[in-house]
Amino acid sequence: MFGIIRPCRNRLSKQLREAWLAHLCGLCHALRDEHGQLARVVTNYDGLVISVLVEAQSERASRRTAGPCPLRAMMPAKISIGSGAQLAAAVSLVLASAKVRDHAEDGDGAFASPRLAGVGRRVATRWARQGASTGDSIGFDTAVLTEAVLRQGDLERGIGIGDSPLLATEPTETATAAAFSHTAVLAGRPGNADALAEAGRLFGRVAHLLDAVEDLAADRASGAWNPLLATGTSFEEARRLCDDAVLGVRLALKEVDFTDQRLAHALLVHELEAAVERVFAQHADPTAPQAPELPRRNWFVGCGIASFMFCTGQMCCRKEYNDPWDRKKKQGFCHRDNCCTECCGDCCGECGCRACEGGVNCGCRACCRSCDCDCSC
Repeated sequence: MFGIIRPCRNRLSKQLREAWLAHLCGLCHALRDEHGQLARVVTNYDGLVISVLVEAQSERASRRTAGPCPLRAMMPAKISIGSGAQLAAAVSLVLASAKVRDHAEDGDGAFASPRLAGVGRRVATRWARQGASTGDSIGFDTAVLTEAVLRQGDLERGIGIGDSPLLATEPTETATAAAFSHTAVLAGRPGNADALAEAGRLFGRVAHLLDAVEDLAADRASGAWNPLLATGTSFEEARRLCDDAVLGVRLALKEVDFTDQRLAHALLVHELEAAVERVFAQHADPTAPQAPELPRRNWFVGCGIASFMFCTGQMCCRKEYNDPWDRKKKQGFCHRDNCCTECCGDCCGECGCRACEGGVNCGCRACCRSCDCDCSC
């Protein structure tokens, strides 16, 4: 599995967690049923967002019961079916095809062997053909995706120091905008197309920039092309661009007429924000001066300080706190789960939680549970 949207069990309610798994398994089964077992390897966390958006705009969810699966502890489950899963499958196949072909042409990793590179190119060609076939069956022309991918190399060759990294993210933005927009067509809500295209464009921007941040150290060491290195973009500027794009997704989704927005909102607002936080926290700025290493406290002293910090709310209410033992910066528990006051006004009020009407700060996630609005803030 790959992708930037990786919801934690603690951030999704039981109902939304089951719905998320239904879309994940639905994507996997759509790939298998139409294109065979090998196609299932392109199943990814971000692709299922396409299926979620179709269902979020539809009058009812389409489900069927799937048999036992090792990834579900050999338990059967209800999975998503229909045009949403097919669109997610088509997009996943075409983009995976482009990724494999790029690695095969560059001779990266396992594709360093000419024989394996040839196999990779054949697999990429097959996936592109399969994705186009599935796209045609639901009225989606995957050429917009392949053309965007083909433009990437030419764009990269023309980008230099001082240019905006957004020049490099444009093909990804165009591809995701087209996929998001087509969900409105499949759901019979063409009026949502423009707003969803904007949400998709900004989602693609975030995905591309986070990929660049994750690869920055390795690309710097190997000399591989990276939009941040090529343009001289700082970590701070990359973070600002990501935060602005996340806000743009949130605002664009407010313009969409949803039937049930709960899971789409949780994934594309809260989980997208969490993805940005996670990536930038895990990948420190390699150009920043390193703080001197502090002596680690012993177990007894650390326990005493931890007890004091917990009882005084420092571990929960503060956005950051210093670890009692190694003194490194860590994120506060409430902020880690995106469950504090911001979501109460933005999400719970919209879905009818009486405890949060008018944006009243009710404290934390308890309000969502108490009125069963299930917005998973």
